[in-house]
Amino acid sequence: MWKTLRPRRANLVIWQWLLLVLCFVLWYVLTSPTLLPAFYFDDPNKAAFFFGEPQKVLQRIWEWFTGGEIYLHLWITLVETVLAFVLGTALGLGVGLWLALAPLASALFDPYVKAANSMPRVILAPIFGVWFGLGIWSKVALGVTLVFFIVFFNVYQGVKEVSPVVLANARMLGANRKQLLRFVYLPSAMSWVFSSLHTSVGLAFVGSVVGEYLGSARGVGYLILQAEGTFDINTVFAGILVLTAFALVLDAIVGIGERHLMKWQPKTGDTEKL
Repeated sequence: MWKTLRPRRANLVIWQWLLLVLCFVLWYVLTSPTLLPAFYFDDPNKAAFFFGEPQKVLQRIWEWFTGGEIYLHLWITLVETVLAFVLGTALGLGVGLWLALAPLASALFDPYVKAANSMPRVILAPIFGVWFGLGIWSKVALGVTLVFFIVFFNVYQGVKEVSPVVLANARMLGANRKQLLRFVYLPSAMSWVFSSLHTSVGLAFVGSVVGEYLGSARGVGYLILQAEGTFDINTVFAGILVLTAFALVLDAIVGIGERHLMKWQPKTGDTEKL
């Protein structure tokens, strides 16, 4: 009987949703002063104050979307995130390919790249606010710095991992530098790129929200900041859940692009058969 209940590809989505429902049920039980004795607080209402109440969080999300309050703020945050994601990915891909294929430039810039990567880039947010103002571009700039290095290092490593045998065979067949880039280096780096893009989606959101924290009058990060100022923990969690949901949507879009562009890559089942 247990084998029939075990998660399989056909019912995996159902199990994932059941796990989500279970998390909300546990959240509700642990923060309810009537369902669970407040043995960890002297006041049974403190649990809800510190951790929120899921029913009120979902109610706040419902009010946001039915009342239309969230749409402008969400649009601003999504624009900032998408721009940071696209620009950071393009820069990381271009610079990563360039330095991976140019050993002299790579050796020259290596200490500077490592120094820039080790810098806590969140501290750049006030500087970007001075340079680009409090509009969307200061948030985009911060997001680009977070996305860039993730993509850059993966592209760089992906190009360096190209098999010397494949390169030698391509050169023997008369492939020029442009053809090597298109048919050898880029396909080798693409699996590394898409691996980094799934991480970069969340970092692009981080850049947007942190920028909105430090100076903004619009955006989901601004709504969360306002809620924190009034100790409205339910609104804070509502904003977090909304951002998480849309981050998953963007990650799913990246997954669709990955499946479309990586059709040439054999699936796990195919490699096992070979």
